[in-house]
Amino acid sequence: MTVTPLGVAVAQFAPTADESANLDAIADLVARARDRGADVVLLPEYSSYFVDPFDASLAEHAQDLGGPFVTALAALAAAHGVHIVAGMVERAASPGRVRNTVVAVDAGGVVARYRKLHLYDAFGQRESDWVEPGDIDVPETFDRGGIRFALMTCYDLRFPEVARVLADTGAHVVLVAAEWVRGPLKEDHWRTLLQARAIENTLYVAGADHPPPLGVGHSVVVDPQGVPVVHIGTATDVAVAFVDPRVVERVRRVNPALALRRYTVAARE
Repeated sequence: MTVTPLGVAVAQFAPTADESANLDAIADLVARARDRGADVVLLPEYSSYFVDPFDASLAEHAQDLGGPFVTALAALAAAHGVHIVAGMVERAASPGRVRNTVVAVDAGGVVARYRKLHLYDAFGQRESDWVEPGDIDVPETFDRGGIRFALMTCYDLRFPEVARVLADTGAHVVLVAAEWVRGPLKEDHWRTLLQARAIENTLYVAGADHPPPLGVGHSVVVDPQGVPVVHIGTATDVAVAFVDPRVVERVRRVNPALALRRYTVAARE
């Protein structure tokens, strides 16, 4: 099969506690992304529902993977002929808590999911008060046009072993849905970590964030050498990059770091 470059969009917006308004915003961004050539559209963490600070309404608005949010995403995917990747608040087993989940959806429904592994108990925040962590399991991926995509969420970006495990799935692109909270040096951390994960795993990394005032914005697609290909500042907007698996292969021929490594990643009990 001949593999050609594929359009990957990062779509930046600020989800709210209005689920209907969030879906309207997503519909506009997906249409805009498709018009600009996207085949895969990445949206931020908590795209289905978001409130700051977290409260009991988070669990009240949690949904199952077969619920109205995912159903609406699948309808948008069908209408535009794209895959959509978005963060959502998923119903959890623990009373009063939720799962922070990223879903990848095509016209038929969910094709991959990722539940946040490392909860944001840092920088004065306590996500674990409201969210239960995902289980360590074999990562789910999806393919489109001969290109493999893996999923990640926000704070997991700070743990290089997560991206390394995703690289071992054969992924060409890691899609990071985020609500990267603003603070001193946080924009620098966001950019640096996205580029580092791309460089050390010789693959593309795309990150979609909330814009200010809560997020840092700066949604971006980074190539396998750590070079930003497209970038959004602090606006609500879409940017599309064309990812090419031949670029991944070429970089890995020159820098076979994955093949030369002497360590594997093991789960910590």
